[in-house]
Amino acid sequence: MLWWRPPLRDLSNAIEPRALRKFVVIPTFEELGLQPALLRAVRDLHFTEPTPIQNLAIPPALQGRDVLASAETGSGKSAAFGLPILQALLDKPRGKTRALILAPTRELADQIAVHLALLAKHTNVRVAPVYGGVGFGAQITAFKRGADIIVATPGRLLDHLARGTAKLDDVSILVLDEADRMLDMGFLPAVRRVIKYVSPARQTLFFSATLPPAISALVRDMLRDPVRVELARKPAPVETLSQTVYAVPQERKTDLLLELLKSNDIRSAIAFTRTRARANRLAAALEKHHIPSDLIHGDRSQSQRTSALDNFKRGKYRVLVATDIAARGIDIVDLGHVINYDVPGAAEDYVHRIGRTARAHAAGDAITFVSSDEEPMMKSIEYALGRPLTRSRNPLFPDASIEPPKARVVYSSRNKRRR
Repeated sequence: MLWWRPPLRDLSNAIEPRALRKFVVIPTFEELGLQPALLRAVRDLHFTEPTPIQNLAIPPALQGRDVLASAETGSGKSAAFGLPILQALLDKPRGKTRALILAPTRELADQIAVHLALLAKHTNVRVAPVYGGVGFGAQITAFKRGADIIVATPGRLLDHLARGTAKLDDVSILVLDEADRMLDMGFLPAVRRVIKYVSPARQTLFFSATLPPAISALVRDMLRDPVRVELARKPAPVETLSQTVYAVPQERKTDLLLELLKSNDIRSAIAFTRTRARANRLAAALEKHHIPSDLIHGDRSQSQRTSALDNFKRGKYRVLVATDIAARGIDIVDLGHVINYDVPGAAEDYVHRIGRTARAHAAGDAITFVSSDEEPMMKSIEYALGRPLTRSRNPLFPDASIEPPKARVVYSSRNKRRR
């Protein structure tokens, strides 16, 4: 079996051909060469065998190579870069920050920090999250004491650097997680500013669910002779996910959601909206109808967002209303449904949203509400997926069209456009 696939056309100039080498896949965590303390933590977490991204990315990372990896959400990327980092730091003196992980959202940064702390539980390596929406005090203390690994959002980290409360001189490993999302959220200038504070002699691990063409320049600037691991060649949902589309007038979307929630089939769901204002209105409507719910978006404080997510995970809320801030990296065990209350503007966002369910080979359902003005966006998503999605008869509006409108796109096995 080969590790690497040929480079995509859009990144062909970013990666030298000599980086594309052949290796044999190692089938178990023990054979990856991890230290006993890390193997104990892996067993504590009930990881029975490496996921494909872990199997392919950990060995070159352990060798100190730069890695450019793409894999679908829920594939185990955090351990894929976390375990090599921890192993590299085990024998290093404490008291200096030697690894920096950048993530696009507070929730993802916190989740990565928690996961790495669990992997480090049998070591003396310390992990600290750094993100906005909370006070500076604990974060300043973490920098002063030299937390071994800092997991940060770019904005808050730059605040610390401007204040002089952060020092990155000793960072030897840099990770960008969900790099495509950081690009989408306008973090590229901030990421470039952070990189200037880190030694160019560092090891860089670059993880992303997708690799859009705009990332090419960043890859060229950040990585040296990277080993490429490509497990997500196109936006495609997992096979255990059922997808349904309902045609519905824009002003009746809330009515349709309430109708669907009358069924006990939907025990827990994340409902994604396009804007914060729409999220607020939907959450208020659910509360009015006594549906246990809360919401996450950029206008809420970090404590509110953390509380909403924790309570949703514990089953206190049936519906979590969210903008795309929660579409990436949030790991919720046994989430049964994702509801696209609004159609996202890009296929990648659609895949990341529905990737919150059907994780780790579990079954899940994704339901999308499509109004007439959203049909062009839906068609773009279907074209990217290479197939039309099932149109189901609307339980509230049975006379609504269940067929997609006519378009100039014809689907084929090769996913090409014909006229």
